[in-house]
Amino acid sequence: MPTVSDLIQLGSRNDRPKRPEPADLQLKFSDKAVAQLDSLRGHYPEEKACVLPGLWIAQREYDGTLSPEAIAEVAHRLNRSFAEVEGVATFYSMYNTGHAPGKHVIEVCTCLSCHMCGAYRVADSLKEKLGIEFGETTEDGLFTLHEVECLNACDRAPLIQVGDEYIGPVTEADVDKLLTDLKSRPERSSVQISDEIVKVHLQADEA
Repeated sequence: MPTVSDLIQLGSRNDRPKRPEPADLQLKFSDKAVAQLDSLRGHYPEEKACVLPGLWIAQREYDGTLSPEAIAEVAHRLNRSFAEVEGVATFYSMYNTGHAPGKHVIEVCTCLSCHMCGAYRVADSLKEKLGIEFGETTEDGLFTLHEVECLNACDRAPLIQVGDEYIGPVTEADVDKLLTDLKSRPERSSVQISDEIVKVHLQADEA
């Protein structure tokens, strides 16, 4: 019989990032990343406020995934505890913790407007072409498919997001062309969107 604690647990305990030992921590931030984090410190009265943008920098620097080592580096550089930074990273779904997403993350909006315009038909076509369900990644590591709520662009329903790009309206007939186009893109979408969000936090001369 599961306990109340088991029932309210979000995700598997084994999916939560495990803190690396301090002696094993190897800092990977590039000079650019260090400079950007230093600039961000000047934007806020205390370093705690830099945790969110610091995690975006880390997700970019660690190839699109917030591994335990990435979280530990943010904690180290901002003088925070691992538990505090890990709690922030696992709270927000746009941070990739506990798993490495595919090279291209395809997010299908299934809110009311997109649903009425055929979002699930598009989603079913993507699932068939890729051989995966929502929340899964293709065996070759190229694509991860997610179902998401309103992307706030109902005039383009049904809508797909890849990185920071909105693509829509999309029909089943567009799926093959979409996948072919994404395969030709060299950059990981989770790295690309992380970099764009970092730039939003910075002033033009700091980016």
